[in-house]
Amino acid sequence: MTIRPVHVVGGGLAGSEAAWQLAERGVPVVLHEMRPGRQTDAHETDGLAELVCSNSLRGDNPETNAIGLLHEEMRRCGSVIMAAADRARLPAGGALAVDRHRFSDAVTEAVQAHANITVRRDVVDELPPPEWDSVILATGPLTAGGLARAIQELGGESHLAFFDAIAPIVYRETIDFDVAWFQSRYDKVGPGGENGGQGDYINCPLDKAQYEAFIDALLSAETTQFKTWEADTPYFEGCLPIEVMASRGVDTLRHGPMKPVGLTDPRTGKRPHAVVQLRQDNALGTLYNLVGFQTKIRYKQQTEIFRMIPGLENAAFARLGGLHRNTFINAPRLLDDHLRMRACPRLRFAGQITGVEGYCESAAIGLLAGRFAAAERLGEPVVPPPATTALGALLGHITGGAEAETFQPMNVNFGLFPPITNDKGKPLKKKERKPAISARALGDLDTWRQQSPAAAAE
Repeated sequence: MTIRPVHVVGGGLAGSEAAWQLAERGVPVVLHEMRPGRQTDAHETDGLAELVCSNSLRGDNPETNAIGLLHEEMRRCGSVIMAAADRARLPAGGALAVDRHRFSDAVTEAVQAHANITVRRDVVDELPPPEWDSVILATGPLTAGGLARAIQELGGESHLAFFDAIAPIVYRETIDFDVAWFQSRYDKVGPGGENGGQGDYINCPLDKAQYEAFIDALLSAETTQFKTWEADTPYFEGCLPIEVMASRGVDTLRHGPMKPVGLTDPRTGKRPHAVVQLRQDNALGTLYNLVGFQTKIRYKQQTEIFRMIPGLENAAFARLGGLHRNTFINAPRLLDDHLRMRACPRLRFAGQITGVEGYCESAAIGLLAGRFAAAERLGEPVVPPPATTALGALLGHITGGAEAETFQPMNVNFGLFPPITNDKGKPLKKKERKPAISARALGDLDTWRQQSPAAAAE
């Protein structure tokens, strides 16, 4: 029997993962990616799964971290994104950071080499034609205008949008290590290594006067002007520009990306008033990004202000900060629990456009969309993962768990999981709760994989 292809629109993390999951099940895929024919303001290459913001996939410990649990679930499901991330891993304490070019290259090579995947470099700028009877739209935050309008008209809902900001990158050789030092917070050792025992992050300390002067500079900086269509776009709270955080109070940054807890300045033997951390951004260790320092400050002032940071007085920047608009649908209202658009079930959605936030969350929804579409194509039952898993919790949130009236982008977190109790039905102690939720999730995931035909690709 000839199996008709499934069309996947968008070659980011979600689209690449969806195509991979379909192909591994034996379903032919046509993957449509508009770059390089049409570039975006955020991308720099034509590679699949290009990382346009941070190079970190965040925490990798499945026992204490919801994103780490999602990583492990995706690995067990044969994720091409996680396989590439593990190969391109960089030192980052307990986090999974990657060399962005090696990561994208690994995904591109794997997807393009798969016998069941055809990659087409074309633009889908309108509703896919009726003959595409199974489509996964994974067009991300930069969906082509014509397609976005078609989706909006079909769903009867206006799109919501926010800005995703990009952090600056510094050349390591221009950092002053008479001031800066290597240390991971609380000296935590991560699986990616830790720079010969020194720690995975470079730390730049600020005393109270330096910190307050830095805050004043941020607040007085000139920022990029919004276009008319951007003026009322809200920010996602998890990715606020550094100057927006500074405007919320003088100590906001000290309790956020500049928090000094768990760090000791070797020159003084004491905890600094505030700290700027830099994380390795490439395999060679020549580039480091300023953690949490996404910004919309104008380029010239960025250089001046960031050189106020002790240790970065002579810093040279490989890339300065920037921002781009993100777009997502009201998924709880528009999608069913198989990620199909209620108004047009031949269309599935995956990735950031569904209202998840984060690289791996986007890829995870791509993984599910691919598996659901594969099951449908093969005439098998479509079985969503249990709500007790990270995959199921994330899926449940965007397809009905969240309030449609106030829907906003969401990272995976333990608050999305069903409560867990002991044998007597009582809540577990705080210290025991996360490991227990994770153990339950992985056990239920393995059962789902064994029992569901659509989940047996790996």
